[in-house]
Amino acid sequence: MTRGRVLVVDDKENMVRLFAKILGDDYELCTAAEGGRALALIAAQEFDVVVTDLKMPGADGFAVLRAAKSRSPDTEVIMMTAYASVQDAVLAMKQGAYDYLQKPFDPDAALLVVARALERKRLKEQAASLRQQLHGVYALHKLVGKSPAMQNVFRLLEQAAALDITVLLTGATGTGKELAARAIHHQSSRRNGPFVPVNCGALPAELMESELFGHARGAFTGATQAKAGLFEAAASGTLFLDEVGELPLQVQVKLNRALQEREVRRVGDNEPVKVNVRLIAATHRDLKAETKTGQFRDDLYYRLHVFPVKLPTLLERRDDIPLLAAHFLEKHAHSFGRTLTGLTPEALRVLTGYAWPGNVRELEHAIERGVAVASGPQLTAHDLPPELQDNQEGSLPVEVLVKLPYREVLTTARDRVSRDYLVALLREFQGNVTHAAARAGVERESLHRLLKRYGVRSDDFKPTSPT
Repeated sequence: MTRGRVLVVDDKENMVRLFAKILGDDYELCTAAEGGRALALIAAQEFDVVVTDLKMPGADGFAVLRAAKSRSPDTEVIMMTAYASVQDAVLAMKQGAYDYLQKPFDPDAALLVVARALERKRLKEQAASLRQQLHGVYALHKLVGKSPAMQNVFRLLEQAAALDITVLLTGATGTGKELAARAIHHQSSRRNGPFVPVNCGALPAELMESELFGHARGAFTGATQAKAGLFEAAASGTLFLDEVGELPLQVQVKLNRALQEREVRRVGDNEPVKVNVRLIAATHRDLKAETKTGQFRDDLYYRLHVFPVKLPTLLERRDDIPLLAAHFLEKHAHSFGRTLTGLTPEALRVLTGYAWPGNVRELEHAIERGVAVASGPQLTAHDLPPELQDNQEGSLPVEVLVKLPYREVLTTARDRVSRDYLVALLREFQGNVTHAAARAGVERESLHRLLKRYGVRSDDFKPTSPT
């Protein structure tokens, strides 16, 4: 079993030294001298246990607790305080802390609390892993999407999973690159190894090389002991470098060598360490274009570009919007303890008519917001975020239209005109379906079907009775 990864946050240097002595070589220790630095580290990587002081300049221990739980709900957080009280302890536990230590504390007691916290974290991971295996969370066929664009992606991901080679995932922000990387990993022969995600854009530049490749003891100020990097943490598994285009050039050089030689050198150490890792990289940038401007090394680009997979934007897979919306509705209704039977036709019309600059991620957030505020049995257009509702009467932007097939443009235009006609018709006859059907020259039942199809309610146009 790999060593536990522990982050200690305290503005007192003697406290950091104490934990380095307590944890010794049994744990991978990372330290931060203040809350802001801790927040940056937590945003960039996942820790098993976070031990944080409560009172610090800037971001306090509660901010660190919230960030750690937001990054990874299974991370266990231990609070330290010289101002311990029942109120502080209760508040910390309510916000998700595992335990707290009152300064001054016995080193053996602190070691025991950290060990128990790590054991609890690993038990939760094992339970989650079993649930994933039972329900096939990461099975490729469980990924949501029936459009031709996504079916092609599924075929490529299946091929990538069967081959132990480097994969480069490209696509706009919010298209699901990390989910695709996890699917490849959990479908591959490395599924029993770790999946280690790294957001290259969130890592501070001065820490990036040390975090990826590790460092020797004394390599720089604060390096009180040797530390393995994320390449070593991903041994026998998959290292996922998200936003790989954010890597500085000097780190790109070292990454290229690591991929070529299958070994890394820790900062301050000339001895190479062999690594057995499958790399998956992702970016929303045009790395090929950046090689021409010198922003990205061409040798690294070609080493990453072994098996490229492009994730389509939501506009390129518009047929999946209703399916994705239903999937997210079920997911968030369950998490909120709500009972919703589906989306109204009007809500679906709004969703399919929106440009979705944030892609699938923005769609999920819109549905999550809708589920949170919905008051009826179905999610309606009025439950969706204001920016979507404001778009209801407008047409799709030109840059969106040109990406659509001609037939789909005609369908979109027909649907908009049809709905506008029905709204004007019912407004003219104050919601009287019989008179509206006569004017339209259709049977009353046919008009009812059209109203249902386009999400128009006749009752909305009937005059309000005086009270």
